[in-house]
Parts: sequence; structure tokens; C-alpha cells
Amino acid sequence: MTKTKQRWVILVGAIIVMMFISIYQYSWSLFASGLNSDLKWSMTTIQMAFTLYTYAATFIQPFSGYFADKFGPRTIAILGGLLVAAGFLLCSTITSPIQLYLYYTLGSIGVGMLYGISAATAVKWFPDRRGLATGLVTFGFGAGTAIFNLPFQAWITNNGVKTAFLYVGILMLIFIMPFTFFYKYPEFVAKQQQKAGEKKEEQKGPDTTNWKWYEMLKTPQWWVIYISFTIVAAIALLFGAQVKPMAKENKIPAAVLNVVLVAYPLANGFSRIIGGWVSDFIKNRQMTGMIFYALAGLFMIALGLTAKNPTGFATFVVLSMLFAGYVFAFNPAVIGDFYGPRYSTTNYGITYTAKSWGGLISGYITAWLLVTFGSYTYSIMGLGIGALIAAILVSPWVLKKPKKKLPASTESPSPAQK
Repeated sequence: MTKTKQRWVILVGAIIVMMFISIYQYSWSLFASGLNSDLKWSMTTIQMAFTLYTYAATFIQPFSGYFADKFGPRTIAILGGLLVAAGFLLCSTITSPIQLYLYYTLGSIGVGMLYGISAATAVKWFPDRRGLATGLVTFGFGAGTAIFNLPFQAWITNNGVKTAFLYVGILMLIFIMPFTFFYKYPEFVAKQQQKAGEKKEEQKGPDTTNWKWYEMLKTPQWWVIYISFTIVAAIALLFGAQVKPMAKENKIPAAVLNVVLVAYPLANGFSRIIGGWVSDFIKNRQMTGMIFYALAGLFMIALGLTAKNPTGFATFVVLSMLFAGYVFAFNPAVIGDFYGPRYSTTNYGITYTAKSWGGLISGYITAWLLVTFGSYTYSIMGLGIGALIAAILVSPWVLKKPKKKLPASTESPSPAQK
């Protein structure tokens, strides 16, 4: 198999894996409702599992990314796949909330491991089409549940939530595990790393192309990326966690809500492909990010103004996701652009922790605002304004590629010294 064909096979496998691990995030509301109905636990108790998921899937990535960069991604992928499937299989046996928290968190760790190396695989294998490749991989995570949600709902209703956990866990084993054996990083990246190391020895100077995580954190550009990531990710997570109660508050008809439940994950996924393609086509990733973030902000503000109208609600939820979803394709690509491919799994793993703070905004803070003011409007409008600010932060006039400063001892000698 040629390297060109090989990289596309690996990419397709990563997309399928991402579709199945996305169940933990974008199908959660179905299982939460099933737990509430079957086991009579309160939604406050049940939703703690999703909070734990957000932090476990996020904060594992810097560590799994480090080991994937150092030893290769295959072992991490296999372990992650086993954890993801085990989480759902064990959830089919739960009798207490503590067991739910433990098992769902266990699977969530696997989700984070697979998400990080899947995104890094696209970055490393497609340096020439990095935007499109990361868009395709993250499309799987964004849109996968549009296929799954209706059958999952039927399983939960007809067979009970525990049986549904069992069925989905088996599907995860069947569809995730075979593809984990395909995960590998390209040889040309390994050779690039070796040459960089040799060059460093010859020149006795640092690698100015690839940044280690602690070097990255010292740059102001990373903090700009991190803050903008947090804001826009909160929009995507807001609908994943709150769209059903949001529709209820605004008295949206069930038929309209059903359309939204299928359409918004598709919009979320296509956002990543469209944005990735646009960024490669115009060859300006910051400009693409600025446009998508700004449009997401404008449509969120429009949603805040029209949420009680069923047509306005459906239209602007979907349009907001169509542009906010790009945040998950933009950031792995821009981290690869700015800080090089060598440590990209670790570097993006650290950057991805921004999602946890986005989850805090879309979860706890949104709930607090709802209790305090009796409306989702404040959260929606606040995130819309925040996305407009994020658009300014990632614009090519503000966000510039960092440059490493060479130590004085490695700088070229002056003509006089020569």
C-alpha cells in the first residue's frame, strides 16, 4: 500500500472511531433520561456523570498524548478502545450512582485518549491538507450521533437503559477495536524528528520548528488560542447539554425539537469539514477561524432574540452549531501550524483542556443563570458576545505565529567575530 493510500485508510478508521466515542457526549441526554425513568434517580444525581466525563476525557489527553508522541499511538489506541467499550458494558450492571460515576469515568478516559491521538493522526499524516484532515476526523465526533440517536432512543424505550448500555458497549467493541490496530504515525515524521535532533547536535542549538509543551505555554499566542477555544466550545457544549430543557422553556413543539436533535449534530460535524476545507483553500487559517467564530456569535445573538419562535429556535440553533463546531477542527490544526508536528499530540492535549472550562460555562454557570434569572437568554447572549470577542482574538491581525528566540550562545557570529 502506498503512503498516500495508507494515510487515507488510517484517516477513515479514525473517523469511524470518533463516531463511536462521540456517543459518550452527544448521546448522553438519552441515557440520562433513561436512567431517570428506569432507576428513578434525580437528574441532578445523574448529570454528575457527564461532569466527570468532561474532565476525565479532557485532562487525560496531555498524558496520553505525551506517551503517544514518545512511543507511538497504537498501544494508547488499543487501551483507549478497551476502556471506552468497558465503560458502557459495566454501566449495564449499575445499581448505584457511585457505580455509574466510576464506570462512565473509566470509559471517558478512553474517549480522551482516542480523541487526542485521532486528531494528532490527521495533523501528522496530512501536513499538506491539515485543515481538511482535522475537519474530517472531528466531523466523526461531531456528527456521528445523528445516525445513532434514534435507534438508541428506541432501545432505551423498548428494552430499558441497562440493556441499551450493553448493546452499545458490544457495538463499540466490534467497531472500535479493529481500527485501533491501524493507528500509527507516519515514518516521515519520525525521520523529521531524527533529522531535527541530528541538526540540533550539529548546530548545538535548539529546534526552532517544534515546540515542547512548556515552551508553548510561555507564548502569549497559546493563551489567546486557549481563551477563544473555551468560549466557542461552550456554545457547542451548551446545545449538547441543554437543548431539550431549552426547548421546553421556550415551549417549542416536540416535532420541531426532533428535527433539531438530528440536525444540530450534523451541522456540528459539517462545520468542521467546511471550515477545514475553507482554511486550506484560502490558505489562511486565522481568517477562517475569525469568520466562523463571528458568524457563530451573530447567530447566537439571533437565537437569544427569537428563541420563543419555533422557526427561529430551530434555525438559529442549527446555524450556531454550523459555525461553532469548527472550533474543534481549527485548534488542532493551528496548534500544529504554530508549534510544529513533533509534539502536537501533547501540545493539543493540553490545549484541549479548554473544553472543560467551556463545559463549566455551558453546564454549571448556565444552570446558575437559569435559576437566578429564570431564562436561558443571558447565557445565549453572553456566549454570542463572547464568540465575537473570540473572532477578534484569532484574527490574522491579532494572532501571529510565534518565533523562538535562540540563546545567545547559538546565534550566528558577527562579521567581526568571523
